[in-house]
Amino acid sequence: MSYTAPAGEINTYAKHLQGWLAEGRWRESKAGGWHRGDLAVITTEYDLHPQDERADRPTPDAFRSLDVRFASEGYLTPPRPMRQLPWDVLAGGIRVKEQRGNPAYAEDLTGILDFLPFQVEVGCGTSIEAGIPPLHYLHEVYRVTDRRDNTLTQSHAFTLSPQADTLVQEMLLATPTKAEHLTRMFATCFVAEPTPAHRALKALHDVGHMVGPVITHNFDTLSARAGLPEVFVRRYDQKIPPVPLLDEAKALLVVGLHADRREVQARARERGMRIFYVDPEGLMENGTFKEYPIEGAREGDVVVRSEAIPALTGLCDLLDVTL
Repeated sequence: MSYTAPAGEINTYAKHLQGWLAEGRWRESKAGGWHRGDLAVITTEYDLHPQDERADRPTPDAFRSLDVRFASEGYLTPPRPMRQLPWDVLAGGIRVKEQRGNPAYAEDLTGILDFLPFQVEVGCGTSIEAGIPPLHYLHEVYRVTDRRDNTLTQSHAFTLSPQADTLVQEMLLATPTKAEHLTRMFATCFVAEPTPAHRALKALHDVGHMVGPVITHNFDTLSARAGLPEVFVRRYDQKIPPVPLLDEAKALLVVGLHADRREVQARARERGMRIFYVDPEGLMENGTFKEYPIEGAREGDVVVRSEAIPALTGLCDLLDVTL
């Protein structure tokens, strides 16, 4: 964790940090840092953070920085590329949202029958159906955003000030519980099974209606476990990773993906491929359905407002493909 804030806020936070270390029964080591079990915590304060200096990123007057690093014993210094990756992402700036056009809406995927074979790009929708938490779970558990509704904008603001960020406090005071929260998504991925949506894609791939690997943003490998080739594109060290768009593919079917962060759809459009979306354009949160429109759908695209399982098994029925 790296905080940059007015010096007074950093000083206040550092005092809180010392209190949490004592309350959580962390022991100070003569070699430096604080320790509990096989975990270590190292804190460092800066007038000018080395990363800001390296990037020629000015620090406002009267601001300071505080780094809090958690690591396992014997693994106190991760490899430099790993340490550098978050800073490289920061240097890339905030992603600019796409401008939505006016896509057509359809009840099912009948329209894609005129654009066979097709390729597939999947987001977290197929994973959610398998019982894996949505990606915004990581934002919540790491306290990146405040999921409490803003009554004026219904938005989830980023957590920016040290005082508003409870992550370090939780890790110091409730370490075993927080560790379980931090690993929940990955543990769920290990035990999840492919759904009828994955099996439908496998059946469509086997008969040639779907071609190429599944272009996936998910790290659960469910498509691979269903017997499909897959290529992972959600790489933060590659803003625009290479994707295998095939010459014979006439359409790209995008399943459960809100935004074209890796420009897969943009590149497919440039090749003349038609874009079809399967997405409910919203999600259930605390018992309430919240609208979540596809960000960059364009004129000429087709949106089927559906979850993956009924849409893809329905496509198998349309094509007389047996699951």
